[in-house]
Amino acid sequence: MSNYKTVFFTLGILQIILGIFMLIPVIVQFFYKEIDSSFFGASIVTIIFGILFFLSNLDHDKKLNLQQAFLLTALSWISIAIFGSLPFIFSSVEFSFTNAFFESMSGITTTGSTIISNLESMPKGILLWRAILQWLGGIGIIVMAITLMPIMNVGGMQLFKISNNDSSEKILPKSKEIALRLIYIYFGLTVLCAISYKILGMNFFDSLTHSMTTIATGGFSNYNESIGFFNSFPIEISAMVFIILGSLPFIAYIKFLNGDKKIFFSDIQVKTFVKIILFSVIIISTYLVLDNSQSVDIRSIFFNVVSILTGTGYVNAQFDNWGGFPLILFLGLMFIGGCAGSTTCGIKIFRIQILYSFISNQLKRIIYPKGIFVLKYNRNPVDDKFVASIISFIYMYLVIFFIISALLSLTGLDFITSISGAATSISNVGPGLGSIIGPNGNFSSLPDVSKWILSLGMILGRLELFAILVLFLPSFWKN
Repeated sequence: MSNYKTVFFTLGILQIILGIFMLIPVIVQFFYKEIDSSFFGASIVTIIFGILFFLSNLDHDKKLNLQQAFLLTALSWISIAIFGSLPFIFSSVEFSFTNAFFESMSGITTTGSTIISNLESMPKGILLWRAILQWLGGIGIIVMAITLMPIMNVGGMQLFKISNNDSSEKILPKSKEIALRLIYIYFGLTVLCAISYKILGMNFFDSLTHSMTTIATGGFSNYNESIGFFNSFPIEISAMVFIILGSLPFIAYIKFLNGDKKIFFSDIQVKTFVKIILFSVIIISTYLVLDNSQSVDIRSIFFNVVSILTGTGYVNAQFDNWGGFPLILFLGLMFIGGCAGSTTCGIKIFRIQILYSFISNQLKRIIYPKGIFVLKYNRNPVDDKFVASIISFIYMYLVIFFIISALLSLTGLDFITSISGAATSISNVGPGLGSIIGPNGNFSSLPDVSKWILSLGMILGRLELFAILVLFLPSFWKN
């Protein structure tokens, strides 16, 4: 295992950081007089394991090759989900290990699905911990998507390499400076969001927790009615603004700070992202106008389109009562997701764009057999291997979606719950469709085996599929 010392050394650091974050809810426990040993005990256990990993691998070579990068990526999320479940298990609320792990995995993958049926009665420490998990998951996926995944050649993400000089043998040193800048930007947006919520009427605790889950596009709320609990149009406007800010490619923020002031108006992903939102709102509004049995509420339509597309999962209305067509459209939006290098999930807009261009070029070749058509993205030629990587990613995405749907149906779930549950897990959205896991439902009544299947879907979707699937190939483990 000496070849993996850097992996376990890094895991040790991550667990120590996670253990330190577990102490933050202790402050809230003191303030709200909900003192117990759950977070302190979980923190001690997590930090001890982290220190053991840290000290036993001090002689690592400070390098991370591609094989180790894949392993670190998978183990990071799995270990954080396991240790992140400890505060739930140790709490005065009776969480089973399955429910605790499900809630923790949903948090760290910024999915937002919950097994808690009465959020209003939950201890403040638990509510804050759920928000912290999503906040950490949000910054974690941004750093990974911009620094590791392009180098690991996962699903076409190599299009977003920071430079052409990336070395697979020295990933960590080259990533450090970029990661720090991303953290500063992410933290700054979170603070601005919290201030906005506080000014618009939320209390301090709600503004803190909701700002974390908004920027992370995670969607955990402190109330069963989600953002709809506040029934405030200004709060919903603020939420949409910061959800969109969290859904933009964070590398664009770095370029903006470096002097490219037009990046958000020139980036092809951002422009398509905005178009999808506007067209979806227009389409659903038109459908509801023509369907005389439904009232048209532009406020709810706009909010839920933004929330579902970005995988946030906040709701302010029972959109599953709008009829069959909006639900099908929402299901499609779940798959699309937001921009690459953001906190959002799903297939990602850039892959949809490249697939569209590829199909368009194939049709042109049929019409003009002797023509030469170069596939470009953002005015840059796209290599065939990138296109193959993207097509294989989308293919595997759909295959895994159908497999998860089939497995969920085998556990006894109905068709709508199985289909929407699979979509919401692999796309990391949060709420599903139907009476059980719909907008104001939860996952508590699902069988334990269904929750484990959904947890697997969450981590597969969050880590772009191949970062997990490659670990099951025998050739991966060969030197």
